[in-house]
Amino acid sequence: MLVHAAAGGVGSLAVQFARWKGARVLGTASDEHVEFVRELGAHDVVDYKKQRFEESVRDIDVVLDTVGGETQERSWEVLKPGGVMVSIVQPPSKEAATTHRARGVLLRCDVTRSDELAQIGELVASGDIKVHISTELPLSQARQAQELSQGGHTQGKIVLKVS
Repeated sequence: MLVHAAAGGVGSLAVQFARWKGARVLGTASDEHVEFVRELGAHDVVDYKKQRFEESVRDIDVVLDTVGGETQERSWEVLKPGGVMVSIVQPPSKEAATTHRARGVLLRCDVTRSDELAQIGELVASGDIKVHISTELPLSQARQAQELSQGGHTQGKIVLKVS
């Protein structure tokens, strides 16, 4: 599995969940986050600022696209036939999926699944999955939190404190 933005809020959890399920995990991250992503359990990390991931990554079963745009377009090249492009930011191209003999899925979270949420809670409570908090801000700074999130270079989660 290839996880894009593997140091970010979604990516950092995806790396851990994929490893928990037994997957071989690769991630993309910038140089300052490479070691963090390895500590999360990634087998290998591509510094996307120094190297194009498609130059070293091949035959991937699943790509988790947390970036979209050009990154998603380039990711089709690394999927093996029958692979799956899972995006949380934009619907994968049906034409690209057909061309690459793969599937594309837009993933939306279903927060009503209490059984799944309970299992995630147990994994966090046991320490099997770690939630990394990069920044904690008061609710009054929600705008700054959103700007940080959209900047795309955080390590882990941004938390708003409600007092």
